[in-house]
Amino acid sequence: QVQLVESGGGLVQAGGSLRLSCAASTRTFNNYYVGWFRQAPGKERAFVAHISSRGGSTNYADSVKGRFTISRDNAKNTAYLQMNSLKPEDTAVYYCAARSIGKTKYGYWGQGTQVTVSS
Repeated sequence: QVQLVESGGGLVQAGGSLRLSCAASTRTFNNYYVGWFRQAPGKERAFVAHISSRGGSTNYADSVKGRFTISRDNAKNTAYLQMNSLKPEDTAVYYCAARSIGKTKYGYWGQGTQVTVSS
């Protein structure tokens, strides 16, 4: 069982930056892919970014490409989402998720952290 705890959310003005963290309870963090997702009010949860188990591969939703960067530090069992040039439409609850290598679905989710971008 893997527990994930997000932190770093908050209120920021448009154009500002935030860095989200996702701390994992497992000592085998490098056996998991990590994804960030977000859910805005009244909308379905949407994919934001993904990083492979060793960090060598990443991909992003088109809406955040060039502005967000996903990374991880396996020695600290932590993944990050650096968010720059934030827009009001980035306002959402952000969730990190983990899935074991070889699995197709994310089996572990954090509780979420609120990001609010004011215009």
